[in-house]
Amino acid sequence: MPIVIPKDLPAAASLQQENIFVMLPERAKTQDIRPLEIAILNLMPTKIETETQLMRLLSNSPLQINITLLETATYRGKHTASEHLDAFYKSYEDVKGNKFDGMIVTGAPVEKLDYDDVKYWAELEEIFDYIEDNVTSTIFICWGAQAAMYHYYGIPKYDLPQKKFGIFRNLRRQYEPLLKGMDDYVYIPHSRHSQIDSDAIRRNPDLVVLAESDETGVSIARSTDSRKIFLFGHSEYDRYTLKNEYERDLAKGLDIAPPEHYFADESHTDVKMCWQSTANLLYYNWLNYCVYQQTPYNINDIGKKQDK
Repeated sequence: MPIVIPKDLPAAASLQQENIFVMLPERAKTQDIRPLEIAILNLMPTKIETETQLMRLLSNSPLQINITLLETATYRGKHTASEHLDAFYKSYEDVKGNKFDGMIVTGAPVEKLDYDDVKYWAELEEIFDYIEDNVTSTIFICWGAQAAMYHYYGIPKYDLPQKKFGIFRNLRRQYEPLLKGMDDYVYIPHSRHSQIDSDAIRRNPDLVVLAESDETGVSIARSTDSRKIFLFGHSEYDRYTLKNEYERDLAKGLDIAPPEHYFADESHTDVKMCWQSTANLLYYNWLNYCVYQQTPYNINDIGKKQDK
């Protein structure tokens, strides 16, 4: 089954070109099914690119999914046209009376800032509190995962001496529904300036480490009830996302090394993608095991069910 998105959303054309089944709202209304309601709080500056990446992964499922795109009201980025944001995005204030089967909180290019210095931090903390009683399961990505770790468990981040940048092999936990179908080692893109203490995650009885490596520390973790999924990398990235980031930073004159384990040759042009299957399985398993099989049929019972 498809994701249901407006026909004018740029992602719709991209996904249809890739033969991904996208359903328009008019047809979705005729389907006798209770679709999953998934919200994406998009904190990335490249919002259209991020929308497309995440919707591509969410479409890899037999479930019908309605997508709600969210932005912060206290800060609006300058890299995406206001016309696009006005047409397709809502704020937390618009939806705080709603329930969602699942939510995704993206990363953001603010790792070097203290949390209190992030312009929308107070609003984000309010959203994190809202998630507790109104969302069945949430994926937090990169800085979003670090921020959620700090908010929910008091685990701080620390600055890295240099950017963690590239594709890294991680040993994954066995017999884990979220990782079902994956090989023993999984490849995950990372692009970040800060990190969470892996030992602090392991010491917390409410958290489970799912994938880690010596190079990245913990890459995937979850809460014991699987209502919070922490992805410290960017499995959603396209083939050339890291290449584009590298060339962008070079153009700015930044001291940036090529992404590790990424380019297939020294010319820094050819890329061999090795993380796509992991990404697809990760989001497919999340929708199945953490959202669909856990969320109540009556979406308004989400908070009530968890209180029992």
